[in-house]
Amino acid sequence: MFYGEYNHTVDDKGRVFIPSRFRISEKRKQINTLYITRGLEKCLFVFAEHEWNSITQKFKDLPITQGKLRAFARLFFSGAYESGCDKQGRINIPANLLDYASIKKDVVIIGVSNRFEIWDTETWNTFSADSLGSYEKLAEELVNLGI
Repeated sequence: MFYGEYNHTVDDKGRVFIPSRFRISEKRKQINTLYITRGLEKCLFVFAEHEWNSITQKFKDLPITQGKLRAFARLFFSGAYESGCDKQGRINIPANLLDYASIKKDVVIIGVSNRFEIWDTETWNTFSADSLGSYEKLAEELVNLGI
């Protein structure tokens, strides 16, 4: 379970520190493998290996005859990158993913339940400010959906 908001920077080699609580699993074991891919709203999604395997299986179970599903799967998986944390707790983010998320230097890492996301700080601040204004309305709509 990932939660919280953390500010970090990406170094010249594309490495970023991952919060220590994100590197430890719910069973207090070190998470060795992370999968980074294109997220939504111009962020990066990062999944622990067990969650990535679960998502991969769900995609395998869906029909490949649906064009929108194929298109999404192609973009989602072709952008994926497997990474592990180095001894300092950093992961390396490839240049194509940094470009996708418009990440230059400053990032915000946020926990979102089964994944965490890496955002360019300016992009996150804009998204957060825009979304906070409709937070209560979103909550009402989700409750109406049974969530």
